[in-house]
Amino acid sequence: MFSGSIPALATPFVDNRVDEEAYRRFIEWQIENGSSALVPCGTTGESATLDNDEHHRVISICAEVANKRVPVIAGAGSNDTQTALWHIKEAQLAGADALLLVAPYYNRPGQKGLLAHFSYLAERADLPIVLYNVPGRTVTDILPETVIELHRRFPGKIVALKDASGDLTRVVTQRMGAGPDFCQLSGDDPLMLAGYALGQVGCISVTANVAPKLCADFHAAAAEGDYATARELNERLYPLHRAMFADASPSPVKYALSKLFDWFAPETRLPIAPISDEARAAVDAALDGAGIA
Repeated sequence: MFSGSIPALATPFVDNRVDEEAYRRFIEWQIENGSSALVPCGTTGESATLDNDEHHRVISICAEVANKRVPVIAGAGSNDTQTALWHIKEAQLAGADALLLVAPYYNRPGQKGLLAHFSYLAERADLPIVLYNVPGRTVTDILPETVIELHRRFPGKIVALKDASGDLTRVVTQRMGAGPDFCQLSGDDPLMLAGYALGQVGCISVTANVAPKLCADFHAAAAEGDYATARELNERLYPLHRAMFADASPSPVKYALSKLFDWFAPETRLPIAPISDEARAAVDAALDGAGIA
């Protein structure tokens, strides 16, 4: 259902407000440069510091600008099941095409709790669901057997997984258990080349915020089995993948975008501090090396 280069969109701020004009321009630029879907209100979008009105407004703007040209996969998860359901209903009203539901953070539910949480939401959602496993941030880990069971219970509803566990062996386990039609997406740009060989079909990406055309070209080459071109592009992008985490994300992303566009401010919200001088240097070098400075 989803494939290729899918940016987890940064949310531009100015004077601590969502900069709606910049966000619209940013979305248009992403579509023009080959992004195959868009994710508003993901981790890179600083969803943790958006208030509820802002959260729903950001999804609405993204859906409006995309206008069905590419799918909008709205971040709608929460560590509270009822809050997640509220986000789901608002995302549906806003015109999203699918939902990205992160594992509940802080509460640390077990696999039984994860099954109950996601089943409850799947029964009440009208849109396809992409599970989001990022145990480095949530502590909770959606194990492959849980992913497989959720897809078995809701084959037409829980259709995809964004996996940022860093464990590529899971791709094979999940493909064998859930079938080749279950859509597996990476959440780790640097692992994507290997992910294609194992059965992943795209990446919900940080780097694509800054280099959408290069990322789209990489994914197209890898999907076509042109691994020589994919390796070349991967090596061109690899320093940028690393630089995007040279400081707490998304401060490097926003700094890079501010270098590319005078209308995109580098502003982040606390507790994300402004980018350090060392990280600036890393981003500058990576942009130059990728040929997009």
